[in-house]
Amino acid sequence: MSLSVAQGRLKGLEPVAVIDIGSNSVRMVIYEGIVRAPTIFFNEKILSGLGKGLAQTGRLNDKSVASALEALRRFRALAKQAGATKIYTIATAAAREAENGPDFIARAEEILGESIQILSGREEAYYSAMGIISGFHHPNGIAGDLGGGSLELVDVHGDNPDKAIGSGITLPLGGLRLQDMSGGKITEAAKITRKYVGDVSFLKEGKGRTFYAVGGTWRNLAKLHMSAKHYPLHVMHGYAMDPEDAYHFLYRVARFDIDHMRGIEAVSKNRRQLLSYGATVLMEVVKRMEPAQIVFSALGVREGYLYSLLSKKEQRLDPLLSAAEEQAVLRSRSPRHAHELADWTGYAFEQLGYDETEDENRYRRAACLLADISWRAHPDYRGPQALNIIAHGSFIGIDHPGRAYMALANYYRHEGVMDDDAAPEIIRIATPRLRERARILGALLRVVYLLSASMPDVIPQLKWRQEGDVLALVVPEAYRDLVSERLDNRLNVLAKVTGKTLRFVIE
Repeated sequence: MSLSVAQGRLKGLEPVAVIDIGSNSVRMVIYEGIVRAPTIFFNEKILSGLGKGLAQTGRLNDKSVASALEALRRFRALAKQAGATKIYTIATAAAREAENGPDFIARAEEILGESIQILSGREEAYYSAMGIISGFHHPNGIAGDLGGGSLELVDVHGDNPDKAIGSGITLPLGGLRLQDMSGGKITEAAKITRKYVGDVSFLKEGKGRTFYAVGGTWRNLAKLHMSAKHYPLHVMHGYAMDPEDAYHFLYRVARFDIDHMRGIEAVSKNRRQLLSYGATVLMEVVKRMEPAQIVFSALGVREGYLYSLLSKKEQRLDPLLSAAEEQAVLRSRSPRHAHELADWTGYAFEQLGYDETEDENRYRRAACLLADISWRAHPDYRGPQALNIIAHGSFIGIDHPGRAYMALANYYRHEGVMDDDAAPEIIRIATPRLRERARILGALLRVVYLLSASMPDVIPQLKWRQEGDVLALVVPEAYRDLVSERLDNRLNVLAKVTGKTLRFVIE
């Protein structure tokens, strides 16, 4: 067996690196390739604090510049080591506004051997919006990207490709800048925030829609909120907060009452000092906008920039299904069998009398594409492993209830259909409707896997036929020997879950 070529990577992709020189952090992310749902190959950041003190001095301080340049030397070496074929570097508020910004950029370009694109405020807002469009299925609301130096707000209509990005604005409300402008006084920071946010007229157009929160400070707020609520799924992307429920939490953080909060130890000390300013800005934006929910995004400017490099055809691909298909190629015994499952279970749901929303259809198809990813595990642990991989995977284009549906369906596929009391804790996230469908899908998979042996060509030949009060699963004569008592038992479980009278017919 040759060890020279990794089988756990997709063939035909060349790694690319994106470096984001921000006002607080300098980060490099190396992606496996430029695809619809890019997988992170390597990820590293350093909190250089380039924007610290910029509001008073108008300059990047020497210590921060030295820290950032040293990081860029390492990033270039890491990109070369990882085999990245291209380094895309973007710089935001601090670099474009500082008096000595041009000198810093020139030195950085010399180190990287690549040109650096200094984003204007409008471009930064644009790529932030593209990040939201790339990470959510038909997003509809206002995206807010809070960095160290600025806040970008953009109206997003991802369900309309021709008008996906609407009004946008950049405000000087980044965490570091707000801290400097307010002299470290949170009451003054609140006044400054109120002044700028109050002038953003299009925020009112977001009433009843979604506010998409982007940026490290806001993601750390979400992390704290998860800990406070004992939330069972610590996945940042797609985590949703009810604005009313979040108010008292944000108010407490804004008043610097965080030292004894559950989960604060997971937030770096450099980030903690900015949490209060991030909470202050979020409170004011939500107050002005009145959204139906606050949803946190792991994708922002970097991912939006990468998404912009795709063709229009690739941009229109479903990111969840693209990522699930990649997993099927990398982990399943037969990707073709996985696609057969996705098609046939849709037909089965229809015959069993279950309708699906657009998202439910997407989640079921993705769950089928992922149904065989834990086959190499010990039989006793295939269910828990499938649940863990799916629930905690870096999937985009899906909310947390959808993750729970996909994970539970595959857990049931291996472990059997059981009562809620015996189900994993993640069941709390799924709606009653999704819980029901997870059981039905799991029960269906348990039936057809015994007929197909996880290989293609059998499933498309299975048909449903109504025979009086009985719904028959018709198996071709050529596959008669595959039907057994064990299979009858599993069909009986499906009958119990669906409330239908089911039986096998050989024909």
